This record gives sequence, C-alpha cells and structure tokens, in this order.
Amino acid sequence: MSTAMSKKKYYDIAVIGGGPAGLSAAYEAAISGARVCLIDENKTLGGQLFKQIHKFFGSKEHHAGVRGFRIAEELVESVKNEKVDVYSDAVAWGVNPGYQFGVTVGGTDTFICEPKKVIVATGAAENTLAFPGSTLPGIIGAGAAQTLANIRKVRPGNRIVVVGSGNVGLIVSYQLMQAGVDVVALVEAAPAIGGYMVHASKIRRAGVPILTSTTIARAEGTDHVERVVLADVDNKFQPIPGTERTLDVDVVAIAVGLHPMADLCMMMGCETKFHGGLGGFVARHDENMETSLHGIYIAGDVTGIEEASVAIVEGKLAGIAASESLGYIPQAMAKELKDACWASLSELRSGERGEKLAAFKKEIMF
Repeated sequence: MSTAMSKKKYYDIAVIGGGPAGLSAAYEAAISGARVCLIDENKTLGGQLFKQIHKFFGSKEHHAGVRGFRIAEELVESVKNEKVDVYSDAVAWGVNPGYQFGVTVGGTDTFICEPKKVIVATGAAENTLAFPGSTLPGIIGAGAAQTLANIRKVRPGNRIVVVGSGNVGLIVSYQLMQAGVDVVALVEAAPAIGGYMVHASKIRRAGVPILTSTTIARAEGTDHVERVVLADVDNKFQPIPGTERTLDVDVVAIAVGLHPMADLCMMMGCETKFHGGLGGFVARHDENMETSLHGIYIAGDVTGIEEASVAIVEGKLAGIAASESLGYIPQAMAKELKDACWASLSELRSGERGEKLAAFKKEIMF
C-alpha cells in the first residue's frame, strides 16, 4: 500500500452526502460531542437546496416562507460552526464490512476513513427518458436547467418544453419563466397532473399549457434540438396515430422523477428492497434509521423520494440515533429527541399524498 493510501483518519461518525439530510445529520451528531466528518462529491455543500429559489411550505419549524438556498446557507453554516471535518469534491469508495472506506479528495489526495458509525445520505438522481432524437444537444434534465438558470445565471435556451408534471417539472417551469425563458408547454403522459395544484396554477395563469395524456414522439434537429413532435397517448401510454403536432423549441427539459442513489448501501451489503412508490431500490431501516447492518444509518432521498423538509428531519433523527449508540446522548434524552422527530415527520406527511408516502415507508421498515 502506498504512503497516500496508508493514511488513516478516525472519526466517531462519518456522514456521506452533503445535502439537507447529510448536513442535518452531521450537525446533530457534532453538537452531541461526537467527532464527525462530512464527505460530499460536490465542491459546494447543500445539495439540491441551492437550486431552490422558491419559498418552502409548512410550519415555521419546517422553514415555511424561507427560500431553499437560504436554508442551505443556514445548514452549511451550522456545520462549520460545530467544526465538522468537511471533505468536499470528495468520493467515498471501497467500503468494507469493518466500515473502513477510501476517500479521494480533489481527485488526488486519498486516505482511509475509519469511523465507528456511518450515515449514508447520498440523495437521489434524475430519471431519464428515451425517445427518437433524445441524444441531441438541448435534451437536458430539469436539474441541469435549474442549475443553469438559478446558480449559473444562464438561460438554458429560448423556447423550452418541459416533460413531467411532478413538483420538479412544475417548479422548474416557473423558475425558467422567471429567468426569461419562453416555456412553450409542459407535457405529461399521465391523465392528471402529478404535482401540487398550487404550482400548476401558477404556470397556467402565466399562459403555459399543461398537456396531459401527451408524450414526446420524437425530437428533431440537425446539430441541436429545433423542434419536438408531440402525440396523445392511450390508457396504456401508447402514442395514438394521427394526433401528432409539432412545437418549435431549442431545449427539452426532462422532469420524469428521481431514483434513490442506494449504490453505496448495496456495496456495503445493506438489505435493499425495490419500491416503485419510493422511486426504486432503497435500503431497509428501523425507527432509528439504522439499516440491516449494525452501525450503518441512512437519511433523506436515499430512503425514498420525498421533500427536502423530510430529508432534514430524517438526517436529524439519524444523527441523534448514531450519537446515542456511541453514548454521547443519554437514552432518555435521545428518546425524547427522536419522538419529536417522528412527530415532525408525521406532520410533514399529513394529507393524502403524505399519508401515502408514510405507508410506503412503513412497508420497507423493519
């Protein structure tokens, strides 16, 4: 083993993933007195929150009325104040049963991380959509469109069609309009809008048509997208011949859902289960967010796709539970804190949509 590879760093708790769940978990563990490190593959912590310029819903406890990027700033600052060792632009790899794993920072500096407990908060990745012409330049994910417009201050294009009417598709459509982009239409294969009507109403009032039971038959262009051909679909989501119509656009933003990034959990050997309602394969866990492997905890979208507010609370829960297991939080105090987290999660999962997600989560829990 080389000198670089033989370097070891010891921690009580290692948190993998610097989005809302990971930041929350790292903070809770650090304030308990545990020695904590936070590892994230991006150069900037905060995950998807920094793309979110809209205000959150809910209660004051859940950051109601606060814009997503402001919440990210608060979480990042809290971690820095607690002197968590942060490794950004870093990749965790080669996890073994002893919870040792390699960390490569900046593509060059490598060390072995040896924690007593691990919290996996790797989040989610965008789903893709294949259709004729889908490899043309100008076919991008909704997350890429959001990054360009909200973070890089660059319009992704001039005339855009958005595919997918979940909350991501609806919110990104509105934000693109705020950036001066002409959102020509929002296309949805299902017969009904998938996201909250409050978001759908905003873009409808602005003149954007939401075309349900509709799909992209193909994208056309020479060296980039110049137009898309839409078609109605039947109840089996098959295009109906004779319903094709063309829209002139230079960008197609795909917003057809997310899937949990459970790869690291699988590499570790955690028991996983496929659940379509939660977005794909997820690691099973108990009420402490602990997986089938003792000492490995999970939080956030890696447990199933939900809102950022849920990820923050789940991160807090995992951080408290991991700290308790190491003796940093007395059992009675930990129970009180964890009960408060579950009460908060119940509040966030109220309503028809939330209750359905809560039921899905119970199906994958021990």
